Amino acid sequence: MEISTSQFKRCDVVKITGRLDSATSPKLAEELARINNKGRFKIVMDFTQLEFISSAGLRVLIATLKNCKRYNRGELVLAGLPAPILSVFDLAGFTSIFKIYDDVLTAVGTF
Repeated sequence: MEISTSQFKRCDVVKITGRLDSATSPKLAEELARINNKGRFKIVMDFTQLEFISSAGLRVLIATLKNCKRYNRGELVLAGLPAPILSVFDLAGFTSIFKIYDDVLTAVGTF
């Protein structure tokens, strides 16, 4: 898994490439915590290159969403989910929890 981050004026974009599973989710958790520790709580997750996500990856996203929303500081939104990944979120019931956008540009524009 590769993680790349881009910082914009109003939000941060985190792009994940590859597999997000129990072996790689701690790395993502560290990166998202680093962003939050800088006082930045508006995050767009770019999943256009994500191939697989496990329950460990879902847990990291839920924990980060809760941290971002605490005290109305921000939001974690998802963008560019491939059909298999979207079906995982739908099956887990997370489509009602996360704001999901078709592309990164639209997601960034919401902030």
